[in-house]
Amino acid sequence: MSATDTTATPAATATTARGGAATQSRPEPRPVEELKALAEAGARELAGDPENGVPEANPADVIRWVSRNFDTAACAVACSMADAALPHYVAQYQPGVDVLFLDTGYHFRETYDTRNEVARRVDVHIVDVLPEQTVEEQDAEFGKDLFARDPGLCCARRKVAPLKKSLNGYELWFTGVRRDEAPTRTNTPLITFDEKNGLVKVNPLAAWSFDDLLDYSRAFEVPVNPLLSQGYPSIGCQPCTRPVAEGEDPRAGRWAGSTKTECGLHT
Repeated sequence: MSATDTTATPAATATTARGGAATQSRPEPRPVEELKALAEAGARELAGDPENGVPEANPADVIRWVSRNFDTAACAVACSMADAALPHYVAQYQPGVDVLFLDTGYHFRETYDTRNEVARRVDVHIVDVLPEQTVEEQDAEFGKDLFARDPGLCCARRKVAPLKKSLNGYELWFTGVRRDEAPTRTNTPLITFDEKNGLVKVNPLAAWSFDDLLDYSRAFEVPVNPLLSQGYPSIGCQPCTRPVAEGEDPRAGRWAGSTKTECGLHT
């Protein structure tokens, strides 16, 4: 793990975005073909050459590459509020960067508390991204507890669609996806072009382990969701997340009892 030598600073402001549309103004995005070319160049530059002893880039190198090629206003960090390692790391190079928090209406209390700590202690701009409907409005249209009957539709309405709308106008988004989280994430690249959302996608912590994440959080005293130490290495919505048993992969507690393994944000 590679860490920075700075500490958290007071946060900026927060924005609420109903339906996913953020309110911050930003430069007009560059053409898609230009962004694709940048993503391809970055992927080549940062992949290293392990067969010849050149290691893959570390998170600091990845974020420095982004800072050289993208304005802070053109970037967003997606954060589930399991921890603030990713927002904190990015903010060392892009202070005041937008952090998108998908407020599904179903989060654990601890997740909302972590969101508030990130807003207070880290130099970022929190954007609370809300679905088009409140939980009550969704219940009225689709029936109570849609998550139990059709978790894919619930995620699509409360996470995937709001995120897609919120990313409109950005050139790049950072995610905290790690390769050790699940078999579906083993081949996560550091940089790629996100065809679904039409922008560059960067996963600077892809090579980190769960322990690396905790070590960074302790070293820089960044906010951590207390559920991480209570058997929840992957934290989603409260009704769809259970503690993980010893030996299970970190995301085994998500949508337990169903065939669903991803919410759709990264597929």
